[in-house]
Amino acid sequence: MRFCCQTCPYIYKIHEKVQKKVPLQRKKVDDVLGGDEAWENVDQTDTRCPFCENTKAYFMQIQIRSADEPSTTFYKCVQCKKQWNDK
Repeated sequence: MRFCCQTCPYIYKIHEKVQKKVPLQRKKVDDVLGGDEAWENVDQTDTRCPFCENTKAYFMQIQIRSADEPSTTFYKCVQCKKQWNDK
């Protein structure tokens, strides 16, 4: 195995494999739906949670695309608190 420079004729023969693990730090991200405060005064509906099969969920509708397209409905399960949308 050898290392070849793309811009000059330099060639170096590789004698051993070098490996280094670099742990990645996860960045803290903000909740785009506003966090727990946004879900305080929303309505409930009868829909099935895809995660825990519960039949009650909170919902809110947000216009995230252009004005001529329908709004997107976001759901949050009453029991397991996981979120999904109506794709």
